[in-house]
This record gives sequence, structure tokens and C-alpha cells, in this order.
Amino acid sequence: MKIAKLLAVVGLLSMTAVLIYGFTAGDFSVDGGKILQNPWGIVSLVDLYTGFFLLSGWIIFREGLSIRSLIWVVLMMVLGFFTASLYALIALYQSNGDWQKFWMGKKAGG
Repeated sequence: MKIAKLLAVVGLLSMTAVLIYGFTAGDFSVDGGKILQNPWGIVSLVDLYTGFFLLSGWIIFREGLSIRSLIWVVLMMVLGFFTASLYALIALYQSNGDWQKFWMGKKAGG
């Protein structure tokens, strides 16, 4: 569980740094257009959002259909794996070392 927490923290810090960089140094209206003109840019976006949807499914499974899960999913679609790293880190701490509780949330243990 310590390694998982470390990976979540590294993901959170990495995503924080690159999001700050992207928002301060980039112009998504210009740069985003370049991504969409490149076939591999499109592949990368489809791959990325497939991951977002899969992780969002896990969040909805753990949280149930609620405003809370909707907020997490919206944040996932906007902030990407920053949100996933934060959610995983919170879930790891809430699970108190229990992997079943980490994966299943309140559904763990029946």
C-alpha cells in the first residue's frame, strides 16, 4: 500500500506541474488544433479519454450514482489523471490498508 500511495503522490505532483506549465505556457485553442490535425494526436486523445471513462466507471462503482461521483467524473474529464491521482490517494488513505476496501469502497465486505 505504501508503494501505491507513493505512486499516487508522484502522479499528483507530476500532473500538478504539467498542468501549471500547460496553462501558463500554452494556448489550448492553438495547440489543441495541432493535436487534432495529427492522426497520432487523435489516437492519443481517444486512448486518454478511454482511460478517463474506465477510471470514471470505477469511481461511480465505488461512490454509487451521486452528485459526489458526478463531480469526480467531471473533474476527471477536465483535469485528467490529476483527478485520478488525487482520487486514488484519498481512496488509499480511506481504505486503511485494506485492498478490497480500496477497490470497492463501501461495497467491500458485503
